[in-house]
Amino acid sequence: MNYQSTRDSKISITAARAIAQGLSADGGLFLPETLPRLTPEMISKMTRMGYSERASLVLSMFLEDFGAEELSTYTGKAYGSPGFSSSSAAPLHKLDSNTHFLELWHGPTSAFKDIALQILPYLLSASLKKTNDKREACILVATSGDTGKAALEGFRDVAGTRIMVFYPLRGVSEIQRLQMATQSGANVNVVAVESNFDDAQKGVKEIFSDETLREELNGKGFFLSSANSINWGRLVPQIVYYVSSYCDLIASGEISTGDRVNYCVPTGNFGNILAAWYAKEIGLPVSKLICASNINNVLTQFINTGAYSRERPFYTTMSPSMDILVSSNLERLLFEASGKDSAVTAGYMSALSNTGRYEVTGKMRDVIGETFTGLYASEDDTKKAIAEVFNRYSYLVDTHTAVAYKALRDYRETTLDDTPSIVVSTASPFKFCESVLDALGIGYSGSGVDLIDRLSEETGCPVPEPLAALRGMEPRFKEAVRVNGMNDAVRRFVES
Repeated sequence: MNYQSTRDSKISITAARAIAQGLSADGGLFLPETLPRLTPEMISKMTRMGYSERASLVLSMFLEDFGAEELSTYTGKAYGSPGFSSSSAAPLHKLDSNTHFLELWHGPTSAFKDIALQILPYLLSASLKKTNDKREACILVATSGDTGKAALEGFRDVAGTRIMVFYPLRGVSEIQRLQMATQSGANVNVVAVESNFDDAQKGVKEIFSDETLREELNGKGFFLSSANSINWGRLVPQIVYYVSSYCDLIASGEISTGDRVNYCVPTGNFGNILAAWYAKEIGLPVSKLICASNINNVLTQFINTGAYSRERPFYTTMSPSMDILVSSNLERLLFEASGKDSAVTAGYMSALSNTGRYEVTGKMRDVIGETFTGLYASEDDTKKAIAEVFNRYSYLVDTHTAVAYKALRDYRETTLDDTPSIVVSTASPFKFCESVLDALGIGYSGSGVDLIDRLSEETGCPVPEPLAALRGMEPRFKEAVRVNGMNDAVRRFVES
């Protein structure tokens, strides 16, 4: 199975090359030329497997130039202890008879990005060997909060790599900032950008397309790669937990093989919910994908109208990982919905860059609308959802998961659809202590780490060890640059 670019479908490269390269030279994203098939027999077989075994099987369907034994070794290392605190990397929590939460925050950084970023270093290192690339990978990451720490932790001291993370200076929670700023490792660097996430992400993309910088780095023995979900090696492990959660529902007797389910996903850069779409496309029995946004609801508007516009107010919210107006992974869905027409996709991306907006055809809108529904939650809605879930079910959720819970509740009230549904829970509530305490009506003073114990004492919920360990740690990284200084920051990093 080869991979093509969303902006030039004539490009055809191996999975290993796609993972090593991260982003196509034309600015497009890599995706499979054809999709494998997940059969009911395979699903039934996986119900008797553990998470790492399921991951090995699903990854083997997409990464044909990786051996089965090789992938089994990688998944065993990535999803075992001590990295993950749960016996399953992605367990389900039953809320009521037809609602479950898929807990994706039991990894070393307490966020869903761990699922992909604990295995990506194995995939990337192997890809470099398979492609005979002797250069050192300089991995660039733009983060809205969680990707940065998960990527730093995954690539910490991995031979043949350096990793540099850019985050919006005032666009992450205090806990998220501390997680990144205190990161250990000889090959890591963290830089704040004096702007929002969209500008940081745009800056990283421009670095990738800067031929002068690429040649300069090549002369020094480096090449650029990405650990964002624009890299297929980041996205494909996310497909696994959708398949795994469905298998868990079967194994627990909640559903039978072939029964359809809905997924409600808090969404910013569109990678997480796109992985659910790919799971559906290969054969997972999914009915609806509910795209849940906060008040930066550009995706809700797009799904409901077919028009995408970044020319709108930008809000800094209590769910900062969703404070995004340019959702990079939507490009992959546009390519698929257009019938794999790279010229059409490139045209939309050009329009977005030049005018700030585009509008898809009615046919493409209908194709997308067959599976996706877009809803959003206000800040007040999010607070009420946190309080409702805790007071009613004694279950504590973070701000992003609360957005998804509210979206699912609204969807059910509007459609009367009682299909079994899974809310994708993307982060520990202890990463957003101030907002969660406020939502629960609990008074507090202080910020960041000081509030972790307060939230635990008031709710009776245990603090994840990776977050408790932040107490007393001193930040290593304090540099902040403007967007136009990101290139020079990369130069300084590779020369250090």
